[in-house]
Amino acid sequence: MLPQRKQIRLKQYDYSSPGAYFVTICTHEKRCILSDITVGAIHESPAEVRLTEIGRCVQKVLDILPTRYPNLIVDKSVIMPNHIHLLLRITEERAIRESPLQEGEGFSQPRQGRFLLDMAVGFLKMNSSKQIHALCPGLTVWQRSYHDHVIRNESDYLEIWNYIDTNPARWREDCFYIE
Repeated sequence: MLPQRKQIRLKQYDYSSPGAYFVTICTHEKRCILSDITVGAIHESPAEVRLTEIGRCVQKVLDILPTRYPNLIVDKSVIMPNHIHLLLRITEERAIRESPLQEGEGFSQPRQGRFLLDMAVGFLKMNSSKQIHALCPGLTVWQRSYHDHVIRNESDYLEIWNYIDTNPARWREDCFYIE
């Protein structure tokens, strides 16, 4: 019997409902393949994030997320060496779910779709992996799943905005930091 996976989503929460979400996606084995960060000395230049070729593939897919999912806005993002942070907003009530199959296509009832947040993260991971595999065949890019936090108020939103904004400058203190 397989071990039961830990449930990481907020129970009874509709991840297709309008609101803001903080999402973190890590690379497989937390390998530093997405970017390089240089941090200037105090009172000098701020931290600089230089995307690797792999990181640029991720950025391309991230840039098209709002086109693919018009109900989704990427308010803020940062591509760190081994993870990405996203501040996402779903804008419409009962935002789209995966298209249900129509009658006559093998199912008479619409199947339960995945929530928009899950679909967007899946789209980002799958499509960036496809581009990356053209550069590095066989590379496992992403860890399974992702971490999310439902943002409940403006104070929470501003705190997360600041966290994402200052994350590169704090890279050496980051819990995902690997030298």
